[in-house]
Amino acid sequence: MKFTCALFQVTQKVTTGLVGFPVNPNARSELIQLYKKTLEELKAKIPEKAVYRQSVETITIHRLKIAEKNEDAAKIEELVNAGQIEELIDQAQDEIKLISKVAEWKAWEPLEQPVPPHQWEYFKKAAPIE
Repeated sequence: MKFTCALFQVTQKVTTGLVGFPVNPNARSELIQLYKKTLEELKAKIPEKAVYRQSVETITIHRLKIAEKNEDAAKIEELVNAGQIEELIDQAQDEIKLISKVAEWKAWEPLEQPVPPHQWEYFKKAAPIE
């Protein structure tokens, strides 16, 4: 039984079980490249003090370390805990696209118009007791 388990772990993944996500035989190397590109794009386009950059950098560096340290895709999936490696690739591609949009929007800059007084007051009120 142990021999069968070891053999099963060595076999290649045949399907992701997700429509639109074929198995990527080079998933780990592609994921590492995407994470590196994400960090480059952040440094080039988003100011250091922007909360968006700080958040994305932290997550990306964490995931990059996991991907570089582990060669097994299943182990990467387990440690990142955000889907299959093919889904992680899709997420990384989307993040790279979003970086350009956030840079275009300059979301870190102050608002053009001040927030109207009491705009968020409704959300601070306690819920009525019935």
